[in-house]
Formats: sequence, structure tokens, C-alpha cells
Amino acid sequence: MDFAQEGFFDGLEGSALAERQALLGWLVSEGFSDDELRRAHRRGLLVFLAAEREVGGEPKYTAVEVAAMTGADPELLTKLRRAHGLPLPEADAVELTDVDLASARTSTQFVELGLTEEQMVATTRVLGRSLATASEAMRAMMLETVLEPGTTELELAQRYAASVHAAMPLVGPMIMQMLSQHLRNMVQSEMVGQSERAMGRVPGARDQAVAFADLVGFTRLGEEIAPEDLGSVAERLFSVAREVVEPPVRLVKTIGDAVLLTAAEPDALVHTALELVAASDAAATDGTFPQVRVGVAYGPTVARGGDIFGRAVNLASRVTTIARAGSVLATREVRDASAAEFRWSSAHARRIKGLPEPVALYRARSLAAGS
Repeated sequence: MDFAQEGFFDGLEGSALAERQALLGWLVSEGFSDDELRRAHRRGLLVFLAAEREVGGEPKYTAVEVAAMTGADPELLTKLRRAHGLPLPEADAVELTDVDLASARTSTQFVELGLTEEQMVATTRVLGRSLATASEAMRAMMLETVLEPGTTELELAQRYAASVHAAMPLVGPMIMQMLSQHLRNMVQSEMVGQSERAMGRVPGARDQAVAFADLVGFTRLGEEIAPEDLGSVAERLFSVAREVVEPPVRLVKTIGDAVLLTAAEPDALVHTALELVAASDAAATDGTFPQVRVGVAYGPTVARGGDIFGRAVNLASRVTTIARAGSVLATREVRDASAAEFRWSSAHARRIKGLPEPVALYRARSLAAGS
């Protein structure tokens, strides 16, 4: 292949051109095909091509071949790949690896177990979102270990591939262990009532306490500090929440500068919310971390795809925007269900968008706190 004619050196000169030539020479010596080099160049990923092979193996198959070899429905494989958040292979291109082949075989086994297409796509979508986030975090971590001032393209490609090669045998067991731990925890907390057993359906809507905790002034802070520092602030909220959350309270997800928590009983969630505010206030003493405010509501919710939905979720979100910095604000239902557990003060009835009548709100404090 004529690299210059095909644009591999466009815009490069001097030392940058020499680095690209050295990188391409090494990739060719490692056995990468012209098609692999072209695809990586189009995507701007030449430096990571060797690491890609360490992760997924060598491209061997087209999408049609994978479907034929596994007996999988090609349309289902396409839907699952989209749900996974992965790019679709080019038509008739040899882009898929043994990992993709194994994944297709797994999908046929799930079909044989009786899972519907909708169930598989929904589950894949949830896992894909989580794993994409995990992959990005791991990618950044691995890059930090190999990047040094003055690193050439060839040095980066070789170091990164070697680092990935050393780490990959640990990644699979680690993810499986973590998933098993989370599944065990979810199974322990799952409840199926008599009516649900009789109807043969998984749990539907349930009354739950829901809380949002967000960082006060986060948008304004974004105008004052660098984006990477802003991301660290949001990550710090997640870390603080993880430290105070214990069963039966569950951390459902993070949403930018906020975390969503749930619990079957309001008193457990209010207690955790107060601990979160206290921990956040302690972290905010150095001026690098904003205060937190929490809104809590109680009512029917439905769990779908790793998330929860319902009036209580929407209400808790609205209440959070009303709460003062460093406070926990709750609805009457939450106050009534845990009145004896905390010190409560009226925050008056407030009009909330989407609701016809004002909502009575109450500020929660621990019994040990002063008035």
C-alpha cells in the first residue's frame, strides 16, 4: 500500500511525519492488513490498533458469516449491537473477531432459554451503557500509566498494547465478580408478593421513597473551573454517596451533578440523606466542593431497565430544586411515615410544576440537631 497516496501522511511533516512512518512500519511488521490499517486511519485510531487486537482479537469474519456460523438471527444481532452502543460493521467487511462470534453464540443460547427479543435488547442496552462508562474509565486509566512527555506514536502504541495485554486476563474475572456481587445483592433485596406470584408477573409498581441529591451552584461552577476539574467534582459526589449508602437504601444512578437514591421505607432514606448532607458539608469546608441539597418524596414507582419511573421520582426531582443548600426537604407522605425519627419543621406549601395543588413540604433534621 502506498501510505502517502492514501493520505496516511496528510498534514504531517518533520518529526511528526517520521513518527507516523515508524508507527506504520511497526504495524506492518506485526501483521496488520491493509484493510485494518485503512479502517484505523479513517477513524483516527492508528496508535490504538495494536491494543484493539489485544482486546478483541484479530478480525476474521463478516457479519453474515457470524450469523451463519452461530445460527443467530442477523436482524437480532444488529439490534443487539445497536443496543450495546457499538458501531455496525461495514457491509461484507471482515471486521468481527472471535469475541463477536462468541457473543452471537451467547445470544442464541439466551433465545433457547426463552428470553424474548425485547428482553434481550433492553438488558443489552442497560449493560452497554454501564460497560461503555467502565471502558472509558479503564481506557483513561491505562493511558495515564503509559503517557509520558515526549512519547512518540510508536512508543505510545507499543506501551499501550503491552499494558492492555497485561491487564486483559484480569478484566473478565473482575467484571464477572462485580456483576455476581451486584446480582446477589439485588436478589437478596427483591420481593415478590402473593398477588404477583398468582399473576405470574414480575413486581410492578411499588410504593418507594425516592431522593435526589444535587450540587448547589454546579452550573455556575462550570464557568469558573476547567472541565476536567468539574468532572472530578461530580465524581466526588458519587464517591461521597457511595460511602454513606447502605442497604436498604440503593443508589440507582448518577445524573450529571446529581444522584438518585431509593428505599422501601422513607425513614431509612431520610437518614441516609442527612448523612449525605453532613458528609458533603464536611467535604465542602476547603471550598473546592459545593454544598448538597436533597429532595425526598414517596409513592408508586416502577423499575425498568435499571432505572425507576413514577410520580414520586418526578416529585423528588422538583422538591430538590426548592431545597436550600445543605438541607433535606421532603413531602408530607415522607414526614408522616417517619415523624418520630427526625426533627421536622414546615417549609410551607409550594406550587410545583405539573401538579394542580400546592405541595406541603417539610425540612428534616436529626433528633440530635438543634432547632
